[in-house]
Amino acid sequence: MEFRIADIADARVVQEIYNEHILGGNSTMDRSLKSVAEIEEWFTGFNDRELIVLLEEGDYVIGWGIIKRYSEREGYAKACETAIYLRSVETRKGYGSLMKKWIIAKCKELGYHHLVAKIFATNTASIAYNQKLGYEIVGTQKEIGYVDSQWQDVTIMQLLI
Repeated sequence: MEFRIADIADARVVQEIYNEHILGGNSTMDRSLKSVAEIEEWFTGFNDRELIVLLEEGDYVIGWGIIKRYSEREGYAKACETAIYLRSVETRKGYGSLMKKWIIAKCKELGYHHLVAKIFATNTASIAYNQKLGYEIVGTQKEIGYVDSQWQDVTIMQLLI
C-alpha cells in the first residue's frame, strides 16, 4: 500500500468513492451525486496547501482523504478541515486511521496548527477513531443539516498540532 497525492486525472475515482458516501447518507451533507467535472473543479480550486491523497494497493484505490482550508479569511490560514472517504468494503480495517495519520503529518508539513473534523453526531465509529488519533470534541451543532426529512446534528472535533 502507498499514499499518493491525487491530481485532476484522479477525479473519476474520487467521484466514485464520494458518490458512494452520498448514497450512504451518513458521512456527508451532499445529497446530489457529483459528476467528474464537479470533482475536477475541486482540484482547480485548491490553493498550494490543499490536497486530496489516495491510499492505493497496486492500481486499486482504497480511499481518499482531503486537506482543505477552513476559511478563505486570512486569520484562519493556520486552520484546515480534514476528512477521509473509504470504499464501503474497506471500512473497519484500519485504513481510516492510517490515512488520518498521514494527513496529520502532512498538515504539520504544510504549516497548519488547527485541524477540524465535522462528523455526523450519529457516526460514533468515526468520532471514536478521531479521538484515538488525538482529536477532541469541541461541540455539537444541533440540527445543522436536513437530510432525508430529518434534522442532523454534527459533532465538531479539533486537533491542535
